[in-house]
Amino acid sequence: MKKLLKNDHLKIYSYMVKIRRFEERSAQLYGMGEIGGFCHLYIGQEAVVVGVLMTIKKNDSVVTTYRDHGHMIARGLELKRIMSELTGRVDGYSAGKGGSMHMFSKKNNFYGGHGIVGAQVPIGTGIAFTHKYNGDNNICRTYIGDGAMNNGQVFEAFNLAALWKLPVLYIIENNKYGMGTAVDRAAAGSDLYKRGEAFGIKGEIINGMNVYSVIKAAHKAGEFVRSGKGPYILEVQTYRYRGHSMSDPAKYRTKAELEEYKNSDPIEIVKEEIMKNKIASKVELENLNKEIIEEVKSAVDFALKSKFPSSEELYTDVYL
Repeated sequence: MKKLLKNDHLKIYSYMVKIRRFEERSAQLYGMGEIGGFCHLYIGQEAVVVGVLMTIKKNDSVVTTYRDHGHMIARGLELKRIMSELTGRVDGYSAGKGGSMHMFSKKNNFYGGHGIVGAQVPIGTGIAFTHKYNGDNNICRTYIGDGAMNNGQVFEAFNLAALWKLPVLYIIENNKYGMGTAVDRAAAGSDLYKRGEAFGIKGEIINGMNVYSVIKAAHKAGEFVRSGKGPYILEVQTYRYRGHSMSDPAKYRTKAELEEYKNSDPIEIVKEEIMKNKIASKVELENLNKEIIEEVKSAVDFALKSKFPSSEELYTDVYL
């Protein structure tokens, strides 16, 4: 893995802060009634997606769960169009019809945003099959929530991926809770990545609060998959600061537990690394944060001025 340069450190910090500020603003808009349906925030998990996507190649594919805003941002997509989709406007990436949980951008090889728990796993495996069939040397990064790791389709996908040596990197985002149920109350066994051992799939567990740990592991795993050796599983242990969705008050955990994780906030870890190595000063980082706040504000202004889809759109993109 190449050594991270100054611009890399600033890119990491910028994307993580961008996700945090965007999600904070999304929470406000949801409370104001500007965002309908479900809304799942990524606050606290920023190091996972930014760390993994620092190792991605342009034509690699990504498929994820319904907690997808952060993934879109880290992929470099436009904030104004992501926010437009959240608010159900025509300028959104799914023309306002997908909302928070179903964002797509085929142009950017981003294949969702899926509302059904575990449904994205066979889809990502199928995309990996396409990469192998076409011989394009690309891989598909397929994200899985810890709550999906007890679902049958996940293991069916693992079986086919291992059998056919498909170029798929499975990333388990273990944020400790499947909705409101702690992982250790729902999943037997200590480590979720070991579920792949029955199929001969290699894997490892990493600290998902430290973006540098994620980058190192994701690079190694990505190289393994791209070399034709088959699938690999990364279990990234992270933590969401908010409830499962905006309708969840998260009363099932203690304040002490939440504060413990906030003491190792992923953004603060990057900030300290940057300042320790004199890559940027505290003032420079504060200015960058202000710029991002303005960028998010502009995205909101753009989205709220965008039009809602016409009634005719009910009949488009429907396949019978």
